[in-house]
Amino acid sequence: MGYEVTILDKITLPVSNLSSFDAIITGVRAYNTNEWMNDFYDELMNYVRDGGNLIVQYNTSNNLGTVKSKIGPYEFNITRNRITDEQAKVTIIDPAHKVFNFPNKITAKDFEHWVQERSIYHAGGWDNHFKPLLSMADPGESPDEGSLITANYGKGTFTYTGLVFLGNFRQRFPEPCVYWLT
Repeated sequence: MGYEVTILDKITLPVSNLSSFDAIITGVRAYNTNEWMNDFYDELMNYVRDGGNLIVQYNTSNNLGTVKSKIGPYEFNITRNRITDEQAKVTIIDPAHKVFNFPNKITAKDFEHWVQERSIYHAGGWDNHFKPLLSMADPGESPDEGSLITANYGKGTFTYTGLVFLGNFRQRFPEPCVYWLT
């Protein structure tokens, strides 16, 4: 696909020039399973502030794996909210937002043929700097807007997503991630 992927871990992250990355994407449950990530909060926030794009995939919030780290530049909680119906209607709140238009166009059609859950461990109680981008609900439930939130921070962008996608273990999308932090 033409992407260069660099794996960042507790050894390579501190010696990497983070500004050279177009995006850093944390793996699923990265903050639950890697306590060392707490040590690199300032570096990651500086990366975002200076123009980087940090995307944090979902983490769990339960008695066994509560996130103890601060994750984003502004406060938000990780809830147990989830959308289990893979055919649940997804509403794009702001279709003009850059998330849905670059590097490729994302529409409601991209949520067709989903496999298993739509999203899990949504954001909740987020600071007003965050903007929710999607709304969805299981049948008979109220809409939830916590599956994808984003905020500008300095010159960059921080995003938290509870979407179960990108081949983590279920979905198959045509465009892979650029860089992973696991």
